[in-house]
Amino acid sequence: PIEGTPLGEAEPIEPIEFVRTIALARIMMPKSHVRLSAGRTAMSDEMQALCFFAGANSIFVGDTLLTAENPGEDKDSALFRRLGIKPMEREAQ
Repeated sequence: PIEGTPLGEAEPIEPIEFVRTIALARIMMPKSHVRLSAGRTAMSDEMQALCFFAGANSIFVGDTLLTAENPGEDKDSALFRRLGIKPMEREAQ
């Protein structure tokens, strides 16, 4: 939880409960982006991997508009390679 945000006073949830939440979001919203966002620097690579395997399919890259830092793009790319995840290509606008 980030101080000063609506959930700033909430107790952190256990890692397995977090992964279960990702899985439930994927089941309930199969066509939606289930995004890992701010605060990923506090998550181990293994935790992020479990989230992707549970149904997360999107991340924020960089720190713009977020309340906490994200890992650098090089770290994200290395994790994706280890997991065999291929980033989606951006659509031309």
